[in-house]
This record gives sequence, C-alpha cells and structure tokens, in this order.
Amino acid sequence: MKIALMDSGLGLLAAAAAVQRMRPDADLVLSSDPDGIPWGPRTTEDVTARALACARAAAAHAPDALIVACNTASVQALPTLRAELEPALPVIGNVPAIKPAAAAGGPIAIWATPATTGSPYQHGLIRDFADGVRVTEVACPGLADAVQWADDDAIDAAVADAAARTPRDVRAVVLGCTHYELVVERIRAAVQPAGAPPIAFYGSADAVAAQALRRIGADPAPAAAPTGTLTVLLSGRDATLPAEALSYPEGRGLAGGTAPRLVAGT
Repeated sequence: MKIALMDSGLGLLAAAAAVQRMRPDADLVLSSDPDGIPWGPRTTEDVTARALACARAAAAHAPDALIVACNTASVQALPTLRAELEPALPVIGNVPAIKPAAAAGGPIAIWATPATTGSPYQHGLIRDFADGVRVTEVACPGLADAVQWADDDAIDAAVADAAARTPRDVRAVVLGCTHYELVVERIRAAVQPAGAPPIAFYGSADAVAAQALRRIGADPAPAAAPTGTLTVLLSGRDATLPAEALSYPEGRGLAGGTAPRLVAGT
C-alpha cells in the first residue's frame, strides 16, 4: 500500500506519522512546496495551482490515496483536486476537529492562522458543530512559519502571544493548522493552568489517516512489520526530509524511528 500526503510545508508530518503508526508497512510519499510557502496569503487561484502541482507530483508515484494535509488547500483547492484525480485516486481533505471538541463540551478555543480565523469556512464549522458551545477563535500570527523553519524562539513567542489570548477556563483546544500539531506539547505547557483539569487537544492527523485507510479498504495494523518506504518531493523535486523536519519527533520517526502519538484528546 502507498499513501501520499501533500501540504505547503512540514504540516504533513503529523498526518504522515499517524499513517506510519497505523500502518508501518505502508509506503509514504510526501509532497510539499517549499518554493511557494506560505500558501495562506495567496489567492485562491494561486493556492489551487500550487496544490495541483503538489498533487500531480505525488500522483506520478501511483499512490492508493492522497491526503491533503493542509487546511488552506482543503478549503480552497479540494474540489479542483478531486475533479482531476478522483475516482482513480481517492483524495482525503483535512478538517479542523471542531466537531469532536464541541461534542465533549466547552468552552473551547480554536487556534488557527490569521487567514482561517474568522473565515466563512471556520464560522460554518462552528455553526454546524459547536452550536451552544462557547468558542473562542484565537489567531496565531507567525506560528506556522516558525514551526516550518523550526525557529524555537519564534515558536515560543507566537505560542505565548496566542496563549495570552486564550481564556483560562477552556476545556479543549482545537489545532486548526496542521503545523501546530508538531508543537502541541509546547502549546499545552503554555495554556494549561496550574492545578486545573487537563485541557484536551484536538488535531486532525489521526482522523485523516484513518479516513485514508477506510477509503482504500485497509484496516489499521500497527503491529505490521515496518517495511514502508519514504519518498520526499520538494516542489516536485526528488529530495530527502529537510533538516527542519528532523527537529520534530514526527520527522525523526519518519526518517527511521517510531512515529509518536501526536495529540491527546482526539
């Protein structure tokens, strides 16, 4: 089995690690766009063009499914990707885990990029799945970029800024950008009040990995032999994992170790 994942940058590491954990025998193709990041400030037409390029590069390796491990691409380009690639190649989009977080009760906070925070897309998810739950939208300027470049000082500053705007009584935090799942423990440390019940964190990596397996009729088999291979494409070029990826347990796991569990509460 071969699963491809695409994102503008390192955000795909979280979902890739989840696939590796569920099926260590699966071959993985990681297609990202370091030449074009960040995608968030781009127009819909530009995001769609760049997402198509990433998807086509991945599709050339004949995967069984493609995970769009990027909220921006899922919102702006998913219909175009599906129109071109399906039904031959199942395409699985990424949706912030607002529904399960709200179902567990509130209040909740949604950490997302400035472009996603307050967007009609996010407001629609809140309306559909969090009616009656107190929701605080927390824009996180600079956090995705800091994670992308593994800039520890910038990560700490962006997390501290967002944490200061997160109500202290929240019971759950939704990570509305796939990059954020790579630093969930740093976010947890910043928002968890001393002596309070543990805050639950909700990411999308496990859900999209499980959905990809369902779409191709495969069951999780975490005890399978770790025979899966790794193919890395950077803006369509054959490459290896960037050095920044190895700053995170997920990247190191994909490079040859064991993929960690990413987010508690999903």
